Amino acid sequence: MIPDSVTAYQIAQDHCAAWTNQTPEMVAGRYAEQTTMSMNGGDPMTSRSQIADMAAGFMADFPDLVLALDTVLVADRHMIYAWTFEGRHKGSGNKVRFSGWEEWDLDDDLKVTKSLGWYDAEDYDRQVAGI
Repeated sequence: MIPDSVTAYQIAQDHCAAWTNQTPEMVAGRYAEQTTMSMNGGDPMTSRSQIADMAAGFMADFPDLVLALDTVLVADRHMIYAWTFEGRHKGSGNKVRFSGWEEWDLDDDLKVTKSLGWYDAEDYDRQVAGI
């Protein structure tokens, strides 16, 4: 299936809801069995379990996190979605708000086969530290 703009928006909205609802397995379930995910050019995660572990780590650090959908673009089976992450860091107690975006390639079942994402990691670190 090739998603139209309404379907792409729903895919991204469902992904944000999985983050906000604190369900790492649902986050990982958005990805295909054969997948790669990389943030800021880092080493790629290549399994759903790695993605679930990463999500669970953020969810533990930000028990009140909200991932909000900003915008979506779609062309064929390729989509870009921009998001804003907000929450209070459990360890530091500091409120953190940062934005980013991801490029996704989708399979016929609309699962993510490849994800490349970016956000300002230095800004994130400053906010967590309260600087």
